[in-house]
Amino acid sequence: MAETAHASLRDQLQDERERLLDQLRQMGRGPEGSLSFDEGFADSGQVTAERGEVDALASTLLETLQEIEDALRKFDAGTYGRCESCGNPIGEARLEAMPAARLCMACASKRR
Repeated sequence: MAETAHASLRDQLQDERERLLDQLRQMGRGPEGSLSFDEGFADSGQVTAERGEVDALASTLLETLQEIEDALRKFDAGTYGRCESCGNPIGEARLEAMPAARLCMACASKRR
């Protein structure tokens, strides 16, 4: 894959990283990763339900953020675009669709 295409993908990953961090901050994610809720709210059942939904969403966002951080580390290590399973190059189309892809199509389809 061309150097400029890799640079573009790195930019996309960095932009997505910032977007996810902003979303987590807006959700009340504290610096230690915890979420804050209004404990004084009158309906504790509603708070519990809301907390469960927000925790699930935050967990998904944190997993995605980790995948992006891993991909950015691969850029720094010079291993970006290589399948973690077989070591072959990940196809350009797959990386464009999923810049944080860890596996080539062949290895990804084996895991299904």
